[in-house]
Amino acid sequence: MPRRTPGTTLDTLRTPRRFPKFLKAASICALVAGLLSPVTAGAARAATADDHCGGQCSDILPPGENGNATLAEILLNQAFGTQPAHAEDQLGPYADLAKGYPTLTDDKINSFFNDASFGVPSDQVASTEKPAGRGDVTIVRDKKSGVPHITGTTRYGTEFGAGYAAAEDRLWLMDVFRHVGRGQLTSFAGGAPANQGLEQQFYRSAPYTEADLQAQIDTAVAKGGARGRQALADVDAYLAGINAYIDASDAGRYFPGEYDLTGHKDPITNAGTIEHFKATDLVALSSVIGSLFGSGGGGEVTNALSLLAAQAEYGVQEGTRVWESFRERNDPEAVLTLHDGQSFPYAAKPATAQGEALPDPGSVTQEPLVHDRTGSATGSAAKGAATTAAKAAVSSARRGMSNALVVSGAHTASGHPVAVFGPQTGYFAPQLLLLQEIQGPGISARGASFAGLSMYVELGRGQDYSWSATTSGQDIIDTYAVELCQDDVHYLYHGTCTAMDKVEQANSWKPTLADGTAAGSYTMRVWRTKYGPVQYRATVGGKKVAYTTLRSSYRHEVDSIIGFQMLNDPDAVKGPQDFQKATQHINFTFNWFYADAQHTAYYNSGDNPVRANGVDAEFPVWAQSAYEWKNWDPATNTADYTPTSAHPNSIDQDYYISWNNKQAKDYTAAPWGEGSVHRGDLLEDRVKALVTAGGVTRASLTRAMADAALADLRAEDVLPNLLKVIGSSQVTDPTAAAAVSKLQAWVAAGARRTETSAGSKAYANADAVRILDAWWPLLVKGEFEPRLGSDLYTAFTANLPVDESPSAGHGATGSHAGSAFQYGWWSYVDKDIRAVLGEPVQGPLAQTYCGGGNLGACRDMLISTLKQAAGTPAAQVYPGDDQCSAGDQWCADSIAQRALGGIKHGKISWQNRPTYQQVVEYTSHR
Repeated sequence: MPRRTPGTTLDTLRTPRRFPKFLKAASICALVAGLLSPVTAGAARAATADDHCGGQCSDILPPGENGNATLAEILLNQAFGTQPAHAEDQLGPYADLAKGYPTLTDDKINSFFNDASFGVPSDQVASTEKPAGRGDVTIVRDKKSGVPHITGTTRYGTEFGAGYAAAEDRLWLMDVFRHVGRGQLTSFAGGAPANQGLEQQFYRSAPYTEADLQAQIDTAVAKGGARGRQALADVDAYLAGINAYIDASDAGRYFPGEYDLTGHKDPITNAGTIEHFKATDLVALSSVIGSLFGSGGGGEVTNALSLLAAQAEYGVQEGTRVWESFRERNDPEAVLTLHDGQSFPYAAKPATAQGEALPDPGSVTQEPLVHDRTGSATGSAAKGAATTAAKAAVSSARRGMSNALVVSGAHTASGHPVAVFGPQTGYFAPQLLLLQEIQGPGISARGASFAGLSMYVELGRGQDYSWSATTSGQDIIDTYAVELCQDDVHYLYHGTCTAMDKVEQANSWKPTLADGTAAGSYTMRVWRTKYGPVQYRATVGGKKVAYTTLRSSYRHEVDSIIGFQMLNDPDAVKGPQDFQKATQHINFTFNWFYADAQHTAYYNSGDNPVRANGVDAEFPVWAQSAYEWKNWDPATNTADYTPTSAHPNSIDQDYYISWNNKQAKDYTAAPWGEGSVHRGDLLEDRVKALVTAGGVTRASLTRAMADAALADLRAEDVLPNLLKVIGSSQVTDPTAAAAVSKLQAWVAAGARRTETSAGSKAYANADAVRILDAWWPLLVKGEFEPRLGSDLYTAFTANLPVDESPSAGHGATGSHAGSAFQYGWWSYVDKDIRAVLGEPVQGPLAQTYCGGGNLGACRDMLISTLKQAAGTPAAQVYPGDDQCSAGDQWCADSIAQRALGGIKHGKISWQNRPTYQQVVEYTSHR
């Protein structure tokens, strides 16, 4: 039975020239009549597994489950805005929580979430199918959301059904990302800047050949033993299901319309092919997902440049002290996920660093990636456009706003743990994740999986437990300085001059897109060494070097499949200890959370390399045996890793919060900005208050999450002290006084960015929001640049952006991406302003910056910049873009589902919350 699901084009996809962009309604109706065929619905009831959630498991994943669309459906969407069934039916409830949460009760949760119970009641069955006529698997879809519930009587049939359902829902997206992972997107989907940027971003960090991809499969199977062999069998069955759908949809002409729009299929004759998937495609997909979400660390060259700038400004000793204070490696005021005093030392600053290879000032250049470019877009302009487009397309996923709120049963109304948690994978159309339920021999789970990797549920629930993850970001990447010899493509390895490996990927594209993209081509080239790919060139002490990047998951993205297999196996996970054992098999850098009817748990995963004594993980080191990872084998890129007991872990802490914040005391290998003010504080304050009061419910914990999702971190945690400095004397300037009054009123109202009423598209306290948005970058620059100097200030902003407000297109995430307040100078401002006020500061900055430490001078600077901000018109604060008119504050903040196919969706009001989210409370346990 064919399933028609809406697809989504890359931002560059448009109606091809042979199909005018605006067709007459009659023409479209005729085309639709010729292309659509009926989809029947069955009435069978799906078999249910042992479900201990008692109807108290819920989830949500916008915009909708249906991520494939036929050509007719795409044309209708573009012409009239119509949506295929289940293409965006989860977007409305997701958006509505922003206004509905204050009055949320447990019985209203499923007004904003799906019922995530196992199975489908008979009166809620929308369709039933036996994919490819198989008798050992059934796919039932529910009426509300169209989620596939896959039930198999054999393991092979179960996985076949999972592959078939994935292709029904995300075939085009899966095809896009298998090409991204190979660096072949432009040849597949056209050469627009967004496509170029995507393939360039990932190819630089994972320049794999076909042999490399196959080697990952062989290694994972060999390491995994019986589970590894089972994983390979599951992959084979999953691929067979995907390919069966490709064949059926091709024969029935209901495949995604993007294949027509990109010239892979002829919409009239049906000529052309959709390539079958193979196992190495899934490895390519894994490399993209691992790079996006599970590879913390790196940045050693940027760190070195800012350290050199600090030393140039202040001298070596004081400059180093200043740098360390801004780095905040182990800040005592940082919010922690494990708050019971546990210590997990990792990557601490050595007493005396060994093997450092800092570049000579002014010598660093980035290794060029693109060569032999042809076409209308040439040179640096094309490179810049591609890079910008890449950041706009995927940065929200990489930066993320995954969070978790988990409360133990000792503090809940029912006595059972409650969890509200989920990953942030950005907002895309279709979404990178898909929902599914899988029931079969050795598998019993429901939840979200990355499209094309959904042979197992990756985040979701089992029979009597749920699990989720947030990106942890601990450092599994190091930069090595390989000394060059003979020429620029030979280097010294253990004293022998060794040739680098050249890996290239050629791409060419035709002018088939209606947006005017010209024909063109280029070649991506990466030089690989035993210490990883070359990223920069420089000199160190006059010697020519290449800086390479080595990560522990490099050439090992597939290894994590064993951990996910275990999480889906009801015989493998029967309690918190089993959960921790499963997540220990995941080599990506994630924080994992668990809840069942009796226990909660946490584990931080990732292959953390054991570094040589004296190596400082923050800076490049010489590529010499004395400074390599312990027992590192370059042939396999394996080494000694820190033991599982050394990873932050816990069972039954009173509560856990995570918003990509610091995991535990002394766990120092983390991103910049984990200091006294972090968006994790927004969760910590709310959940701690709930736990103190007791009687936590699903609704109250969801309200806490939703309230934090609308909070402006700067306004809640930093602005009150800024106003305290200004208020240290009477404010006589009328412009400043009016601005202060508006800001005070906003803080008193809760410091949230929220609509005046549902659907109003206008903020309460709108002028205060505008003033702070305009003021923050001005006050940070006025506070720090005079004493740091412009060179050092600029270098530090390369390590950590000044601001990441929802509308800050200049920030780490980009516009319309939802995620906000992860990266910014809030901690620096907070510590410095408290020092000026004479308040105690643990882990202070090396110097006091605002007004040189003088309260009056600091106040003058704040008032001066506040007046400037107050006078900045909305059209300048919110300059407008392809989504919004200049000055439209609500629109500037709004979340857009970034198109990866032909179907487009409307914008929703800003929320800072996970994309996929669960609300769970189990009533019983096996």
